[in-house]
Amino acid sequence: MKHRVPDSAARNAGRQRSGEDFDLLIGFLGFWCLLLLGITVWMEVTGAPALGWALGLLALVLALWGMVRLRRKLPARAARRRT
Repeated sequence: MKHRVPDSAARNAGRQRSGEDFDLLIGFLGFWCLLLLGITVWMEVTGAPALGWALGLLALVLALWGMVRLRRKLPARAARRRT
């Protein structure tokens, strides 16, 4: 006889995975935000046109802010450490 997982446990496992996916996306966006920040500052310091870089940075920062807000609604990551 198979042991059936309750529906609520299956839903929580799905939400947990979703939260971990958000963590990965937040890290990815954070990396690109830092990179674009550096490029934008460099372009400003050297006197090159930086408007496009600054607008790209703005778009990424807004996306990162939205992802962090969505991530707060999901449960914290579970420690899955195998020894």
